Amino acid sequence: MAAEVNIYAYSDALVVLGTAAVVVPLVRRWGISPVLGYLGAGAILGPLGLGSFIREVPALFWLTVTDAKNVAAIAELGIVFLLFLIGLELSYSRLVTMRRLVFGLGMAQVLASTILIAAIARAVGQGPSSAIVIGAALALSSTAIVIEILSAQGRMRTSSGRAIFSVLLAQDLAVVPILLLVSILGGNGQHDLMTSLGIAMTQTGIALAGIVIFGRLLLRPLFRLVALAQSTELFVAAILFVIVGTGVAAAAAGLSMALGAFVAGLMLSETEYKKAIEGIVEPFKGLLLGLFFFTVGMNIDLREVMRQPLLLLGAVATLMALKASVMVALGRLFRLPLAATIESALLLAPGGEFAFVAIGAAVVVKIVPGDVASFLLAVTSLTMVLIPLMGNVARRFDAFMAGRKAPDPETEAKPTVQRGHAIVVGHGRVGQVVCAMLARHAIPYIATDHDAAAVARERKGGADVYFGDATNPAFLHACGVEEASAVIITIHTQSAIDAVVEQVRAVRPDVTIVARARDAVHARHLYAIGVTDAVPETIEASLQLSEAALVDIGVPMGLVIASVHEKRDEFRSALQIAARAAGKAETRGLKAKET
Repeated sequence: MAAEVNIYAYSDALVVLGTAAVVVPLVRRWGISPVLGYLGAGAILGPLGLGSFIREVPALFWLTVTDAKNVAAIAELGIVFLLFLIGLELSYSRLVTMRRLVFGLGMAQVLASTILIAAIARAVGQGPSSAIVIGAALALSSTAIVIEILSAQGRMRTSSGRAIFSVLLAQDLAVVPILLLVSILGGNGQHDLMTSLGIAMTQTGIALAGIVIFGRLLLRPLFRLVALAQSTELFVAAILFVIVGTGVAAAAAGLSMALGAFVAGLMLSETEYKKAIEGIVEPFKGLLLGLFFFTVGMNIDLREVMRQPLLLLGAVATLMALKASVMVALGRLFRLPLAATIESALLLAPGGEFAFVAIGAAVVVKIVPGDVASFLLAVTSLTMVLIPLMGNVARRFDAFMAGRKAPDPETEAKPTVQRGHAIVVGHGRVGQVVCAMLARHAIPYIATDHDAAAVARERKGGADVYFGDATNPAFLHACGVEEASAVIITIHTQSAIDAVVEQVRAVRPDVTIVARARDAVHARHLYAIGVTDAVPETIEASLQLSEAALVDIGVPMGLVIASVHEKRDEFRSALQIAARAAGKAETRGLKAKET
């Protein structure tokens, strides 16, 4: 006999998975943030949306979530995975350097915002206990959404990204005292306020110390043992065990699961397994975060929004303006750049997911009235919906400020006219090595790069590099392309390489052009459009690996070098022949594929 199936739980899971499979691809196609897609789907398909009409329209059962508890537990793991990956990206040295921002800027933001929001709540008629809980809950921001946006935009390592992450980390550390505060104000504490908070912080320190000791002693040996088994399944199991295990250990000690997972990620960031773990965890994190955003959307009561729209919008604007003002003031006090201060203020101004937990707990112990809680949760939800918009506004402001900055005098330097020189396009890691080798053999060169900040930094360090766009004929003329003996292209963007080759060949059909290529296919394309010599990274890596292996085995160095050169010539000849055979058809096909 088949086991009894909880059809209600499966139907709710199907709705959420259907959202991920159908709604999110659609909103991506329309240029809308997936976060907004999940939030909107949760609000519409949740128990407070179409789910409230199931009795009137039973067919909605398969299209809506009937019970938020069926997906909430899994969704909470999304934040756990997110914080684990954040810890994995950090290191102890980086965290130590951030202590001023975490315990200075971050804690100051929590305290200042709590006091100001509590004062407003008190002024509109809330009791002292209710006002304090409301202030503490609304002072925090959305770690899940903000970090996801910054990570997607590649801005975690910027000055604003570091400041925002520091504040969010401080807020996560404040979660335990706030929850304890709710318990004490609700009459469940056995000690006075300061004693209880002291006990809580001591427990926090002991729990984190235990996790760190466990990680130092066991994590590296565990992953070494699993790696030796050479089983992907066992490696995945070990990762899940560490993430969930440290999260559960932290929760058992009264901390958040996310904080425990963050510490575990921080410890694993120092190991050789970091990159492998990142690749395996990333898909899990995306799906679980989507579930989390969906459950947050389910808390948006559209009827509450329609009941008092003007008051609700006023509260949303007041909350965001107040928190943004606090962040601007603190950002300037801690000497953050103006652009970073504004971006931090905009992204941290909305409320966060913790408000649902804190206010929900306050309702249970009868600190915050139910109608007030419903209104506050609607305010919080709407501010969270605005986070992607705030992120776009912040990026536009950052771009505007960058455009207004006076150019560094170093970027205004002009190349010296030469004859028989090489032009090196791109002064990154590859370009710097090429320039060093040219200098060693006393070959004159002009190095160029389109990154103004990098050019200014390198020139101040003594490098002879010039700012400019090598796809611009006027700049190539200023670099003396008419008199150059060779053009060496070290950049990696294929469209930019094509543009440089086209401009150089239009002026100098005879000049030698040596270009960096990703692989053999890319190299054939470069030969087809007129490059003299293409250097595929994958082939060169294999040749260097072969050279090292042969020398280490004991083959004489001279024979090894000769065979490597011979093999390189074979590759070059084969690629050139293939490029000529394919002709322009291959070039057109590759360009069409790119577009």
